[in-house]
Amino acid sequence: MQTRKLGNSDLEITAIGIGAWAMGGGGWAFSWGPQDDAASIKAIHAGLDAGINWIDTAAVYGLGHSEEVVARALAGLSDRPYVFTKCERVWDAQGTISGSLKADSIRKECEASLRRLQVDVIDLYQIHWPEPNDDIEEGWSTLVELQKAGKVRHIAVSNFNVEQMRRAQQIAPITSLQPPYSLFNRTIEAEILPFAALETIGVIVYSPMGAGMFSGTMSRDRIAAFPPDDWRRRNPQFQEPQLTTNLRIAEKLKEIGARHGRTAGEVAIAWTLRLPSVTGAIVGVRSPEQVGGIKGALEFRLSIAEIEEIETAGKAATS
Repeated sequence: MQTRKLGNSDLEITAIGIGAWAMGGGGWAFSWGPQDDAASIKAIHAGLDAGINWIDTAAVYGLGHSEEVVARALAGLSDRPYVFTKCERVWDAQGTISGSLKADSIRKECEASLRRLQVDVIDLYQIHWPEPNDDIEEGWSTLVELQKAGKVRHIAVSNFNVEQMRRAQQIAPITSLQPPYSLFNRTIEAEILPFAALETIGVIVYSPMGAGMFSGTMSRDRIAAFPPDDWRRRNPQFQEPQLTTNLRIAEKLKEIGARHGRTAGEVAIAWTLRLPSVTGAIVGVRSPEQVGGIKGALEFRLSIAEIEEIETAGKAATS
């Protein structure tokens, strides 16, 4: 299995990682709806069996539940994957989520994640969002302290812009950045990816299939049947006029995938991995069947002609 070095670290990661956002289950602000923990655990095992060697989660996913599910899935495994998680998103007794980059908060969050994950050290610890913006230096300095204390191996950021990364770099190098990237969200191409490449910052993109839009299994009927607490109901990309455009692009991905015996989702993931500055893609799964529809992206790559074909289709769909 081919791997890529993540930024300035010694982590050699596969092209795709298991995303555990939806495994947090239902009943919180950014839920994907109810989830069967047993199916989540089977999905993780299926991903590991396919050769994936890293899992990305966050404390806030399911308000701690996703990390607990990951721990259950990895219990007793002799060949354990890298485990990445995040801090900064905190919640109160009512489940109201807010951001904190205060040192005391992050230290407590780290200890809570270590307990939930049932590990002695976190392989990659990421600031989830740069909020509050004024506290970035305090938060990043705290991650540096946690690294020196041996609580985390490598430190990273998520959803940061170039100016915010520069501020953090004044304190300590950033191992990686986790930004959104897909065919309907390409904002990182102009400045963020060139900066990351110049500074040897690894990039692990999230939502490469556009939160399932480009999986090849999305339809208007399926969207209409989303659970009431599925956050995608509030996402403009799943509403008109964007919906029609995105479904047209998904059809083109499905067409290209069919030539290779691949799914539209694998084509969408391969599209994000076409750039050398993208180290890996986080792919959310909730069942072993879903793993079957994305595992080909570990090795599948698009030709230059196919990349151009996708670009042309995207322009046509939005014209």
